Amino acid sequence: MEILGIAGSLRRESFNRKLLEAARYELPDELAWRTWDRLAEVPPFNEEAEQGPVPPSVASLRAAIAAADRVLIATPEYNGSVPGQLKNAIDWASRPYGESVLNGKRIAVIGTSPNRYGAAWAQADLRRVLSVAGADVVDAELPVPEAPRQFDEHGRLLDHELRAGLGKLLDLLRGDR
Repeated sequence: MEILGIAGSLRRESFNRKLLEAARYELPDELAWRTWDRLAEVPPFNEEAEQGPVPPSVASLRAAIAAADRVLIATPEYNGSVPGQLKNAIDWASRPYGESVLNGKRIAVIGTSPNRYGAAWAQADLRRVLSVAGADVVDAELPVPEAPRQFDEHGRLLDHELRAGLGKLLDLLRGDR
């Protein structure tokens, strides 16, 4: 089984990229991991653009989601919700309507932020958006608060409860209910 990781932040050293790396530490050995990291290349969604050739970054996103057995998205929170570029990528992935790569795809959402709420609102919004787009969304969250204090020098979560919560969420994503 392959899990695809997508970070919802454009920053190379973002805390949500670190959170995806922390998730890799918690994966059982029999699971494969791949990261899709071209979010910055996805152009603004435009229905008129659907009539022409699909932009290469969009084709890459759709192919990566289609090829993965499961998807894990780590989202930051901007102004109380999902970052625009991540929402834009989900809009592209949700097309064409009724035939999108998101239909029935099992997806989990996690997130972290420097504040004490751990991107909880963005996670809730993203789960809703993905559900409306047809994904099979894991009904669980992992808000990781105070991001600068949460990771060790290797990228693992320091807090044992958060690490256990991440493991449980990954079990749910995998399908171990």
